[in-house]
Amino acid sequence: MTILRMPNSHSKSDDPPRQIIGLLAGSGQFPIEFAIAAKQQGCRVHCLGVTGLAPAELAEFCDRFDSVPIGRMGKAIRLFKQSGVERVVMAGKIEKTILFSHPLGWLGLMPDWRAIHMLFNYARQDKKDDTLLLAVIREFERDNIQFETALNYCPELLVKHGFLTRRKPSPKQWRDIKFGWELAKEMGRLDVGQTVAVCDTAVFAVEAIEGTDAAIRRAGSLCKRGGFTVVKVAKPQQDMRFDVPTIGVHTIQAMQESGGRVLAIESGMTIMLGQHDVIELANRLGITIVSLNAEESELRLAS
Repeated sequence: MTILRMPNSHSKSDDPPRQIIGLLAGSGQFPIEFAIAAKQQGCRVHCLGVTGLAPAELAEFCDRFDSVPIGRMGKAIRLFKQSGVERVVMAGKIEKTILFSHPLGWLGLMPDWRAIHMLFNYARQDKKDDTLLLAVIREFERDNIQFETALNYCPELLVKHGFLTRRKPSPKQWRDIKFGWELAKEMGRLDVGQTVAVCDTAVFAVEAIEGTDAAIRRAGSLCKRGGFTVVKVAKPQQDMRFDVPTIGVHTIQAMQESGGRVLAIESGMTIMLGQHDVIELANRLGITIVSLNAEESELRLAS
């Protein structure tokens, strides 16, 4: 599917051409937020939405929108080159579980030759998130298409430092934050996940391939009394071009449904989508959100 937007009829023919930026889009609100920000800064946006993942309404915010199956790397590169795209951003969640949803594994996705080249040359050693996403970048770079961080266009989505809600952590919850922070950083270093759920310095869930919300719900199924703390951090080796920690209203809803009471995130390294709605909902539900610097060794903020 290709959707083209006609140029503004009021633009003058002698106006300088607008910069075109490519968007490789997965699921969620982040691709929409990026497209809006890029358009406000005078860019044209050519979006390739991953089939079955990119939100349908995303096309409304782009100058051109194409839907591309996840295994068709050659088609994606060809479409960007046809539009003259030289710089691309990634935004939105790409569910790695898709690779394991078919009995034949990734071969069941009918990959083209460019995708096969990518997997065999750049992702043979493992299928960690960083390995796969860096492999995508390297394959595009073979055609002189460079990736940059989407946050260059919408830095306001990164969470600022401090207490974000009225309720603050108790001393017991601070212990869980400190305990969980160290574990989450180590899981990130290993490129396993970015989130852990902790209660009374016991680990109830470590995020893996299932994603943050599913990990929170798993913690709720194991911590029947509730009251656990969720810690979500950036990887020590975080590449801001992809897989940046992201939370939204759905995160708070998952915590409420599962009995989570505290959410600790890393300031300046975490995307919060719909910040006003997230904080308002957390305050209404009595859930604490605190945003910490990685350098805070004691992980305590002045009250």
